[in-house]
Amino acid sequence: MGKIIKYNSPGAVLLACDILCKGGIIVYPTDTVYGLGCDSKNETAIKRLNKIKNRSGPISVIAPDKKIAMAWMSIKKNQIKSIKNKLKGGNTVIVPAKKNICSDLIMGKGNSLGIRIPENHFCKMLSSLYLNPITSTSVNQTGKTPLTKPDDIRNEFKNDLDLIIDSGTINGSASKVFLFKDHVWEQLR
Repeated sequence: MGKIIKYNSPGAVLLACDILCKGGIIVYPTDTVYGLGCDSKNETAIKRLNKIKNRSGPISVIAPDKKIAMAWMSIKKNQIKSIKNKLKGGNTVIVPAKKNICSDLIMGKGNSLGIRIPENHFCKMLSSLYLNPITSTSVNQTGKTPLTKPDDIRNEFKNDLDLIIDSGTINGSASKVFLFKDHVWEQLR
């Protein structure tokens, strides 16, 4: 069974980074719901995460700040302001990404990538310390309600997870998702 550690325990962020580095799957708190995370370049970990979720396809990633998020994007200068305006409040933006930022297994059509800057302190620390983007998808099997309590997460997924970062009950709603296509924003969620 995966280990549970409090988000504010000494070394929690470093332990999470170590597990990600070794191809592990973590559950971490965000400002909306708990997220399932793995190294977005590790295809073995991504396949494992997809098996846990009972799905495949694009997966968003977290960024620690706008500067890093913008560095991952393949956009024109005249698009920067519009994208920066949407990339706030925990929103996820789906935009064209540069090559080799993440594995093709999590990329969307047209080399697009969902990027989010969570407003959660633990997420900011984790994503600023870890070298690669970290996946961010809700902790549930596709079609089911996201789980909100660490003990429920552990009971549901038993041996599938390597680490759960406990921040108590998180019962928010999922982030808003915006797709940037042909210079126009479409809200998907």
